Amino acid sequence: MSNPGTADNPLRVAVVGCGPSGFYVADAVLKTPGLVAQVDMFDRLPTPYGLVRYGVAPDHQEVKRVTKVYAKTAEHPSVRWFGGVEFGKHLTMDDVRAHYHAVAFTTGAQTDRRLDIPGEDLQGSHPATQFVAWYNGHPDCRHLSFDLSTERAVVIGVGNVAIDVARMLCRTPDELAKTDIADYALEALRKSRVREVLLVGRRGPAQAAFTNSEVEEVGELADADAVARPDEVALDEVTKADLAAHPDRQTDLKLKFLTKYAEPRALSKSKRLVFRFLLSPTKIHGDASGRVSGVTLVRNVLSAGADGSIKAKATGQTEEVSAGLVFRSVGYRGVALPGVPFREDWGTIPHEAGRVVDLARKAPVTGAYVAGWIKRGPSGVIGTNRACAVETVKSLAADLAAGKLLAPSAPRDAVTALLKGRGVSWVTFPEWSKVEALEVARGAAAGRPRVKFCSPEEIVAAARG
Repeated sequence: MSNPGTADNPLRVAVVGCGPSGFYVADAVLKTPGLVAQVDMFDRLPTPYGLVRYGVAPDHQEVKRVTKVYAKTAEHPSVRWFGGVEFGKHLTMDDVRAHYHAVAFTTGAQTDRRLDIPGEDLQGSHPATQFVAWYNGHPDCRHLSFDLSTERAVVIGVGNVAIDVARMLCRTPDELAKTDIADYALEALRKSRVREVLLVGRRGPAQAAFTNSEVEEVGELADADAVARPDEVALDEVTKADLAAHPDRQTDLKLKFLTKYAEPRALSKSKRLVFRFLLSPTKIHGDASGRVSGVTLVRNVLSAGADGSIKAKATGQTEEVSAGLVFRSVGYRGVALPGVPFREDWGTIPHEAGRVVDLARKAPVTGAYVAGWIKRGPSGVIGTNRACAVETVKSLAADLAAGKLLAPSAPRDAVTALLKGRGVSWVTFPEWSKVEALEVARGAAAGRPRVKFCSPEEIVAAARG
């Protein structure tokens, strides 16, 4: 038989994880010049698109339109999509080696980093990603509940996820009703008594990680004023020196928005989104029933690190903030996969240019690759994953040329027989397309982009109905 990658012996690639990175890997494989390939994509959920469906805020529909590009990849005649097939449970690393020349892991960063402070696990203290997944209708989080009866919530972190959480808490029911937010979340937020949301960052406004479009957007909310403190928006000498040495127009624009929010003005709206900077939480307090009642924040000053980074140092000056709800959004980490190398300290799969590396042998694992946040950590926006995937696929193609891939012993179609033999019933992409059409039709009837099916049972029933 000829080498893999030809018409009579196509290169067979498995992709584990069907968020943006998974689709970019599949697309890059299919577009590699002179390569004939077949791609099988596996996701433990019966729905594709990962972060785009379950992480992007419901009021950011323009971002979600990228799924049309992913759908074209999934509909390619050389691609098969298996929804509801979990790696490590339904499909193992040994199975992959027996059926494919290569596998790419693109499972993202699924959990939150901890604050490691007292009170972090009190009732009312939550990882931000759980709240995001809840209001987006993620099957794993649809049964969660959040006490929205408090008047003040504190969001720890100043990245895009943190500002998404704050904005969703400040949206009016009418604003939310025009989105694809999960129905149960919409009803819960209709009854919300939250009137003030504090967005807390340990460093200054220039170091905040949220994008300019996000910070501009909160100034246009229907019934919430965006507010900042002049003393916290004013630049310190360390930041001034850094910006003078490294001018950045995007940072200048971000500071312009935040300075505007710090200007004295009449606040006429019923809610308030407050930016706070140079503060770190040191303790989350609870009441007699074990529920969150407040947060201790310590004032920070900034200094230049030896590596040129700007670091926050606690001063000892503290501030007590009463609150009944805390969301932690200080970074995210990946989850280890069975039989796949993993760096616990980084929360990523170790790699060299996308080649998975065995840490004990300090050598690449034959036929194993990684892309996306599980490769490089939670950085960049959705489009950043395209270049990341291309780098990984270039390494795969180089290994193919060097004869360094796996030699599967079973045909590609044997995968379906293997899964059926294990009692696994999966959703195909044509079936998913039926689900999506139904969601969109339900949305049209309600004047919304879509009305989501949120449970695996509902999704499978819609797929097979």
